Amino acid sequence: MNASRLTLISHAATEAQLRAAFPLDEPILERDITRIKDLKWSLPVNASTWTAPERRAQETSRILGLSPALSEELRDCDYGQWRGRSMGDLESQNPEGLLAWLTDPSSAPHGGESVERLIGRVGSWIDQQRTVRHTIAVTHQAIVRAAIIHALQIPTQAFWRIDVAPLTVTDLRFNGALWTVRSTGCALNKSGSAEELTPEE
Repeated sequence: MNASRLTLISHAATEAQLRAAFPLDEPILERDITRIKDLKWSLPVNASTWTAPERRAQETSRILGLSPALSEELRDCDYGQWRGRSMGDLESQNPEGLLAWLTDPSSAPHGGESVERLIGRVGSWIDQQRTVRHTIAVTHQAIVRAAIIHALQIPTQAFWRIDVAPLTVTDLRFNGALWTVRSTGCALNKSGSAEELTPEE
């Protein structure tokens, strides 16, 4: 049986990421627009394509040449009252809340979504892709982390130990019983496609 395949692309960098801040609905950096265009990335054939609804994900998708459907399940984590605030601000103004957020996956001191709830949401969407031959989704770093946690069924405390850079590819496979992580952290490159980055069996 051929494995179902899920390719997750993290969106291009934003100003909030440079400031180590919780994001608003900001655009991607101009430098990454040029970088994506220079890739001349090509879409693998017969792939189902999705994007998160935020501007940064949709811009990345469009510049890659995708025409994806929107998925609310792929939206970024809800950071509540912390949207737009930097980690430095929170370290000085709300250190207890920030510590709880970084150490307790069930905590939501910002009034938004906990890491546990995020992983549950993302896991439900991922499992809906088990019967699709190849799904490509442009989404957020937090969503990719959650996908890896769900696929490997590892403790939620590992969420913050997974590094996901902008414009990188994570490839998951479903073999009919389990999800596996084929690769993660692969940069999009001039050679072109996710097909080349994560080859078929």
